[in-house]
Amino acid sequence: MFGLMRKSTSDAARMAALDALRTNVMLADNDLNIIFVNRSLAALMQEAESDLRKELPGFEAAQLVGRNIDVFHRDPRHQRQMLATLQTQHAALIRIGQRPFDLVVTPLMQGTQRLGFSVEWADARARLLNMDYGAQIAAVRKHQAVITFDPDGVVIDVNTNFLRIMGYREADVLGRHHRMFVEPGYAESADYAAFWQELRNGKSKHARFRRLRGDGQGIWIDAAYNPIVGPDGKLEKIIKFGTDVSDQVALAENLRLLIDNNFTEIDSAIGLSTAEAGSAAAAAGATAGNVRSIAASAEQLAASIGEISQSMATSRIAMENAFEQIIAAGRNTDALANAVEAMNDIVSLIRNVASQINLLSLNATIESARAGEAGKGFAVVASEVKTLAVQASKATERISSEIEGIQATSRDVVNSLSAIRDAVTTVRDSIVVTASAVEEQSVVTRDMSATMQDAAGSVSTVSANVAEISSAVLKAADAVSRTREATVTLAA
Repeated sequence: MFGLMRKSTSDAARMAALDALRTNVMLADNDLNIIFVNRSLAALMQEAESDLRKELPGFEAAQLVGRNIDVFHRDPRHQRQMLATLQTQHAALIRIGQRPFDLVVTPLMQGTQRLGFSVEWADARARLLNMDYGAQIAAVRKHQAVITFDPDGVVIDVNTNFLRIMGYREADVLGRHHRMFVEPGYAESADYAAFWQELRNGKSKHARFRRLRGDGQGIWIDAAYNPIVGPDGKLEKIIKFGTDVSDQVALAENLRLLIDNNFTEIDSAIGLSTAEAGSAAAAAGATAGNVRSIAASAEQLAASIGEISQSMATSRIAMENAFEQIIAAGRNTDALANAVEAMNDIVSLIRNVASQINLLSLNATIESARAGEAGKGFAVVASEVKTLAVQASKATERISSEIEGIQATSRDVVNSLSAIRDAVTTVRDSIVVTASAVEEQSVVTRDMSATMQDAAGSVSTVSANVAEISSAVLKAADAVSRTREATVTLAA
């Protein structure tokens, strides 16, 4: 019994020791059931619980003991297969959701028998972040000049890029003060002392600095001085990253000199260009106004010619109608003449009838005279018939005279209508030609009006473009001025 008590006390001491460790420890039996979680791991799991639940909704940090380690995996088959054959310590990085953990799994052996597993957990975020920072710093050190100073400005580390561009060996600079890289006068100045005091106060510096190479020649460095503070909040060191920009500074200085030497000519040329652009803009504006006026006049002319064309078309229709009426009147006059000619035959017939009646009355008179007293009554009738014959003869002569007058008038009307027809034909042909010409003029005028409108738009565009050119010239002048100022700054 005493031995069992001592064993129980020893196990309790071991568990207490594990619970007191700052290392995050978990124990699992051979069936992968969790039998112990120390306080440090319990705190880590409690802190990560909200993140782990995004991947594992059923995860509970306070209920780990008694559960299987499958609780940490959506698909635990791979882990179970690996642990089933594990005989030596195994380290791995796992991610649960967005949380990375470093794990060290150690089989707990008693002779050849495996009793279970010890699992050490560590939050891998800081390690991975430091690895990332280390990779970034390594990349910077590979391509930039890097030198490290202690808080007093003494060199404690330097890379080959710095030694190469500054023309030193490592032994020449380690343990030396930063002032070896600056002009002696500046090294003794209050500005230099203030520069280092600000660095010691934790204020970083980034600028273009003129420094001295090992051969005494000047060099321009685009550099950043970065104070590094330790966990205790005290300044540990100052790291400087730099790049040789001497060539750029020389180019900027040459550009400044070139602009200074030619600035008067450039300014004069730009001033002349500005004046000429202004004159061109004014001329273009005036031309645009004139073209717009011409375009408006062309529109009015097109409208007037259109009205004339319409009027000529109406006159042409009226003249065609008059021509047709004259033709119809001519046909009627010809019919009248034909009728009058036909009346001549009737008059001749009437004249023959009157002559026969007169002859009959004469024979009747002779026969009545022969008859004596018995023929007196017949003589009266013969006398009346003779009188009628005379009247008919006179009427026939009058009718004949009137018909001759009508015939003469008909001939005059026919001649007049023929002359009118010829005149109307001439006028009609003239109207047709004039109407065609006016229609062509109307088409040409409309085209001219459209062309003038396009020309007005084009001139307006030219005017706007000239105005833009003028604005661009002014901007170019401003750009040259600002470039000159910039080169002064770059070369400083």
